Amino acid sequence: MKCKTNSFRKKLLTYFMFFTVVIFTVLWLLQTVFLQKFYNGMIIRNTIKVADKIASESQSSDITSYIDDISRKNSILVFVTDTDGNIIYSSDEYKKGHRGRFRDERSDLKNEYRQYRELPENYSEFLSAVKSSGSGKTVIKNEDSYVYGRLIDYYGYNDKAVLYLSTPLNAVGSTARIIRIQLIWVTLLSIIIAFVLALFMSKSFSKPVSQLNEKAHKLGENNDDVDFNEGFCTELDELNKTLDTTSEKLKKNRDFQNELLANISHDLRTPLTMIKGYAEMIRDISREDEKQCAEDVAVIVEETDRLTALVNEILEYSELQMSDSEAVMNDVDLSETVSSVADSFGKLYSKDGYVFERNIADGVHVKGNVSRLQRAVYNLLDNAVRHAGEDKWVGISLKSDKDKAIIEISDHGSGIAPDELEHIWDRYYTKRQRNGKGVSGLGLAIVKQIVSQHNGVCKAESEVGTGSVFSIELNAE
Repeated sequence: MKCKTNSFRKKLLTYFMFFTVVIFTVLWLLQTVFLQKFYNGMIIRNTIKVADKIASESQSSDITSYIDDISRKNSILVFVTDTDGNIIYSSDEYKKGHRGRFRDERSDLKNEYRQYRELPENYSEFLSAVKSSGSGKTVIKNEDSYVYGRLIDYYGYNDKAVLYLSTPLNAVGSTARIIRIQLIWVTLLSIIIAFVLALFMSKSFSKPVSQLNEKAHKLGENNDDVDFNEGFCTELDELNKTLDTTSEKLKKNRDFQNELLANISHDLRTPLTMIKGYAEMIRDISREDEKQCAEDVAVIVEETDRLTALVNEILEYSELQMSDSEAVMNDVDLSETVSSVADSFGKLYSKDGYVFERNIADGVHVKGNVSRLQRAVYNLLDNAVRHAGEDKWVGISLKSDKDKAIIEISDHGSGIAPDELEHIWDRYYTKRQRNGKGVSGLGLAIVKQIVSQHNGVCKAESEVGTGSVFSIELNAE
């Protein structure tokens, strides 16, 4: 696969290499440019800390051993002198126990003088700085060394003693050069390894993304066989499942559109053809015959009403089918809702001899959308009226059974064959309506969709030649 200029793979490779460069740049700065500063800072803090420790132990009888030990461990030159610059004790990391030239009053060898390390050339300057310091502390720092001094109480001496500590600075110069050379090799090797890893990682990361991208391009197609290896990461696995779900929905929508064109085209064509035909008859033949003209106009009006009802049902079902948002659910007085729809049908069809027998229980409540529930009851009653028997009887029942509210709409019509019962709730099932008893085949499908939104169940029972009973079961409040 060709790597595009702004592709995910190239961006990941670029960012990974940028991250590598930043890491090694910081490493170079820390190990070369700032190493000496870090080292000097640590040495200075450690020297002051050693001076504080010696001062805290200076009244101890084994102070000399303590000085030897701490000087050796920290590589610090230590002098203890009186305020005139005479050495009381000195120690460094190589030698210990260097006493001064004056007589040691605590020694059994009263008049014996011992070898000592010579004081540094700038000691007099240092001694003056300590004496003149208000805090009894002083610091002398240059490019090569750090000197810290302070006045302390020393074991066996009544006067103040002077503590002198010296440590070299810039001791990492040669070490830094070694580290710099080593870092050059480490950096080169690491960049090569990082580049190889970046290529591998970018390929691993971009492969599932590319697969999902290809899959997204083929959403809704019949031939959408795109391999996707799950398990790389949870987010991509979930995205793959989302694309699968979306693809299924798109396929259903495409099938919905194809089915709409296939099943409705005839129903739309028929009333339009009749409207056009009768309009032409009025224009060419019956316009002068008032009675015939009135009959032709009545047919046109009837077919127009049929066409309007057909379009309305299609729009309503499409809205129910395609809507992603849930309807607003409130407390619904189902008894009042069913009675209201029954009253409307009674006023509309009673003059034609239809009998609507009611058995509606009072106080039945459900949680739902009142307008959609009205539509469901309306469609069932409309279906019953269209398929009522010669007695034109329609039964309307509402009862409460434990935690269920059950609506039943009955008729004494010709009934439904057993092989049809399982299909009557399907959209565009038009076997019956094409015999002149339906509009679009969407009425019962709309009922099922509405009831499903209310977590209810639709049922139908029928015997050929006896009649049918359609029922809706909802969860009662």
